[in-house]
Amino acid sequence: MLGILFNDKECKELDYVLRKELDEMLLDLEDGRMDGEIKAAITKRYKVIFRMYARIASPKDLSRYALSSRVPRKSKGNS
Repeated sequence: MLGILFNDKECKELDYVLRKELDEMLLDLEDGRMDGEIKAAITKRYKVIFRMYARIASPKDLSRYALSSRVPRKSKGNS
């Protein structure tokens, strides 16, 4: 485990960078042209970035980036 201390300005910058990265990955995940392997890799990375963001974000801000409600999933019955 690694610990890092940030001042207020650095914390706001980290918040901004993480939110922008999450936004970009959400756009990629919603793109119908992406194949399954690429979406799986993006989803894996999204979860890591989301956990980082969860350490500094309020629950209200964090709910905006909940993955399960944002990305449409294929139903198992309609293959």
